[in-house]
Amino acid sequence: MAIGKRHRTAEEMIKAETGDIRILQPFEYYIVAIIAISWALYQLALPSVIVINSTTERAVHLAFAIVLLFLVTPCLKRQVKHFGFLSVKDHIPVIDYVFAVVGASTALYLALDYEGIAMRAGVPTARDLIFGVVLVVLLLEATRRIIGPALSVIAILFTCYAFLGPHMPDLLAFKGVSLTKYISNITLSTEGIYGIPLGVSSSIVYLFVLLGALLDKAGAGKFFTDLAISVLGRYKGGAAKAAVVASGATGIVSGSSIANIVTTGPFTIPLMKKIGYPAKKAAAVEVAASTDGQLMPPIMGAAAFIIAEYVNVPYIEVVKAAAIPAFVSYFGLFCITHLEASKLGIKGLLPEDLPNFWRTLKGGIHYLIPLGMLLYELVYLRHSPERAAFKSIMVLIVVIFYQEIRLAVLEKRKPGVAVKNGVRIITAGLIQGSKNMISVALACAAAGIIVGVVNMGIGGMISGVVESLSQGNIFLLLLITAIACLVIGMGLPTTATYIVMASLTAPIIVEVGGYYQFVIPIMAAHLFCFYFGILADDTPPVGLAAYAASAIAESEPIPTGIQGFLYDIRTSCIAFMFVFNPELILHNISSWSHAFLIFGMALIGMSAFESFAQGWCMTRNKWYDIPFFLTASFILFHPGAIASFLNVDQGLKYYFFPLGMLIYGVVIVIQKMRISYARSCS
Repeated sequence: MAIGKRHRTAEEMIKAETGDIRILQPFEYYIVAIIAISWALYQLALPSVIVINSTTERAVHLAFAIVLLFLVTPCLKRQVKHFGFLSVKDHIPVIDYVFAVVGASTALYLALDYEGIAMRAGVPTARDLIFGVVLVVLLLEATRRIIGPALSVIAILFTCYAFLGPHMPDLLAFKGVSLTKYISNITLSTEGIYGIPLGVSSSIVYLFVLLGALLDKAGAGKFFTDLAISVLGRYKGGAAKAAVVASGATGIVSGSSIANIVTTGPFTIPLMKKIGYPAKKAAAVEVAASTDGQLMPPIMGAAAFIIAEYVNVPYIEVVKAAAIPAFVSYFGLFCITHLEASKLGIKGLLPEDLPNFWRTLKGGIHYLIPLGMLLYELVYLRHSPERAAFKSIMVLIVVIFYQEIRLAVLEKRKPGVAVKNGVRIITAGLIQGSKNMISVALACAAAGIIVGVVNMGIGGMISGVVESLSQGNIFLLLLITAIACLVIGMGLPTTATYIVMASLTAPIIVEVGGYYQFVIPIMAAHLFCFYFGILADDTPPVGLAAYAASAIAESEPIPTGIQGFLYDIRTSCIAFMFVFNPELILHNISSWSHAFLIFGMALIGMSAFESFAQGWCMTRNKWYDIPFFLTASFILFHPGAIASFLNVDQGLKYYFFPLGMLIYGVVIVIQKMRISYARSCS
């Protein structure tokens, strides 16, 4: 009963994240459902039957998001004594219907008068200005409701700076813009709100989010969790290891840290507590693993698709670049759970607590079919992400009907009931997919305001300030960027954090690296911002993922968030290393054998680094063990640096692989000798 209550608390948090916190009247529910399903059908039609220009596509996408937001989310989430109408939750007030209609009208304005606006480009009429100002105001209000005030405040600050630039101190001075120029760029072109982020959200991200929502409604999340527990549960700290693997697999289904926790946490957190993990650490493991789910290829977080557009490469290249850092990062969490279990003396789960592997696999193997189709389309056929996602969704719809018909046959029910259940699951998935997209679409649109202001000319000034703060030092610049991502990301979703930081710092990272003869690929700089934008999801005191996990584990949210952050930050060495060693993101690597060699070295390097970070390997570390762990991890992560230091030809750098292994092996032998000596003395 208590577990159920805590689970409901966590579910309330995911409702808040999607904005679905109103208790709608029946007719209101049908209005919202029809709009959500219409949005889903519109997005499915784009890669299949509808041919429209990209501006119209983005405008319609934004209009759907704004309408749904105002219908399902009240202005204030808490009751206010004198302004009760702002926090109405038992129905949709008239004011929100008005906001929804006006918001949709202003969002569609660019599409409806596209030719006229194009003819008077740069010379907007009074009507253009009015529609533009209203759109900005309603968009910022919609963003505040679904995401919180941070992104709206940042957009307002950038906007104020654009107008007040001439009055700023010399270091921050900027020529400033007029209202005409501001509206022309932000709302009447594809430089601002309707820019690349919203375009990617409309053309690609929605379909992947919809695929995840359909998989979740079909039961794939529980399948991945049960499968991981059945394989890993019996080993030392098995429940925590299963949580890491299950969260990595569920990250394919869900693009949200909180949704990931709500899916896997109710199963894994109680099991971790049962075998001896303290509540705080059990929740923290789930937080760290669920947060990193956005790194997992082939379906990464929404920002990954925007990376592809910014860097101007096919999405599969982003997947290729992120593959080793993602798997090595998860392996680092896996090592952390093992070392924590060793320190706490935790064993595996009892056989009676383990799901049967073959029965679990047989019961859910059909969920792998649409994911297999996705990989086939992306990797083998090299089709566009939107086409790959569309075909995977079509396959998944067939799989859902197969699943329900198979259950009907086994339970001897009528086929009509199976078809009805299949339609119900698909309908629920379409509605949930649209609701899940509200925050992503609005974040992309609102972040477009910031990008638009930066593109008006202040980008160079901000770059100069950041470069001045780092004093031209690439190491300090990376540290400043990482800290800024974590701080800004406390109040922003990963996508918005990435867009803001990549716009401001990614080009500078490449430029400053050139000063020191570091050839830093632009992909590495963007992935660095993406990586720390993801880690911001569990950065205390705001990390909502920690609140969701602590609600299930009955632990304190802030200590849970701190512990989860400490787990995640201990894997961040990979982000710093791939900036200096681009081979870790497979830059200019085309050989499979070469890639697997780099991958193997990185795994062992991460293992050595986590032994240092956790203060434990075979036993508790002594001070003299630390140099061995750090040296081994550095050699394995970046053998080229050792080759340069020793004036060895770069073609021979992989011959340092055995040296790194030897150093790591030496410290393991030393620790085993200490254990043997301690036993002989006891």
